Amino acid sequence: MLALIQNKQWLRICALALLCVCFVGCKPKQEAERTLTIDTKKKEIVFVTHNGPTTYYLNSDNQPAGIEYDLATLFVQDYYPEYKARFLLVNSISDVIPSLLKGKAHIAAASLSITHLREHLVLFSTPYQETQQQLIFNSEINAEPDNVSDIIGKTIAVPEGTSYEEHLAVLQKKNSALKWQSVKRTNTESLIEEVADGLLDYTIADNHLAALMQNYHPNLSIAMPIGPADKIAWAMSKNSDRQMLANINKFFEKIKNDGTLRNLLDRYYGHNKRLNSSDITTFLERSDSLLPKYIHLFKQAQDITGIDWRLLAAVSYRESHWDTYNTSPTNVRGLMMLTEGTADLMGVTDRLDPKQSIPAGAKYLLKLIDTVPERIPEPDRTYMALASYNIGYAHVEDARVLAKRLKLNPDSWADIKKTLVLLKNPEYYTTLKYGYASGGAPVIFVESVRSYQRILEKHQPSHNPNFDAFKIARN
Repeated sequence: MLALIQNKQWLRICALALLCVCFVGCKPKQEAERTLTIDTKKKEIVFVTHNGPTTYYLNSDNQPAGIEYDLATLFVQDYYPEYKARFLLVNSISDVIPSLLKGKAHIAAASLSITHLREHLVLFSTPYQETQQQLIFNSEINAEPDNVSDIIGKTIAVPEGTSYEEHLAVLQKKNSALKWQSVKRTNTESLIEEVADGLLDYTIADNHLAALMQNYHPNLSIAMPIGPADKIAWAMSKNSDRQMLANINKFFEKIKNDGTLRNLLDRYYGHNKRLNSSDITTFLERSDSLLPKYIHLFKQAQDITGIDWRLLAAVSYRESHWDTYNTSPTNVRGLMMLTEGTADLMGVTDRLDPKQSIPAGAKYLLKLIDTVPERIPEPDRTYMALASYNIGYAHVEDARVLAKRLKLNPDSWADIKKTLVLLKNPEYYTTLKYGYASGGAPVIFVESVRSYQRILEKHQPSHNPNFDAFKIARN
């Protein structure tokens, strides 16, 4: 439900601040000091977070990922090696700090901005990231606003309990006619989707998330910044162990200095690009300079698996840009960017060896094709296998279950594209077996692979003129 915030929004924010102070200062001592202590028997440190592409999610191997997950895991390994990290997932960012205050977690690692209201409630660590909140609009519907007055009277919505509300409240003090909607039980990604679909004029998003979502929706544009840049940090209860806070600050200082933080930020935010004219130009250049080195291996992989070598080459380019030494911070490596688990499964001893990597990637893709129900016709079956190569078969199955619930065709890629992107929406993912997934990523992956393959088909002959098995459609 949308709770329209009227002219008294600033009073609401101020009242919330007073309630925050009272929560800490006015409650009985035994209730105010509910703080989770380290359990030396369980040997675990609990992090509260929420699902999202900038926090925590399951990757293509159905394993936890996300920058907050990686940071938390590294922190425990470095400073509490005898302990393990456990993650408490809450429904939205508005539930993160209350979970700390109720003693359910030691640390909040949830892409929290440091704000005045939050500082009344918790202790923040040294910031480890900076983000700029920006106004997001649909360039096919609205002109780019130059100032706040240009968005007066428009429909603006943000998730309830976010720092976006505080920035809007500050703007409202100078522009009393500014109004917005505070939406319960949603997240920023879902509201950005509404902007892209023309259901909402504007929303606000951190620049990292905004850039990511532009990959999925080319009609999204970024307008003016909303307030000053925010600092992102971890948070702890004010009654927490100060030594742990000191260790957190040392940890962030260490990973800033040794490049670990830079690599993680690049992993999650450094490749937010769409397939555009520049991408195609680079692809054609590398088709001339790099691809000839590996064509015979892709063709041999076709002989083994029956999958068109141009499809395999397109997958490889999308994964590694045909850089045989490509290695991610999470140790995904080689021309086909195999994980350690996939490499072991396919009998690969050296993922940087193209002679091993290419046939292994092809065999793994064939395994995924065979996993997709046989009744699903081509090319849809291969499209779903490609999506599984990117995000894991479990999430593709969730998308198929959701398609059936929504009266869509679970055997049609055109319909699965619609439901995959819904896997980030709590309205849907909380009802599915494998939970949250950044479902836009496999859609972009598959469509990019199709585009690259079409280019190769135009410029490169088929390995076998009679070959048509698993051939990807051109439309």
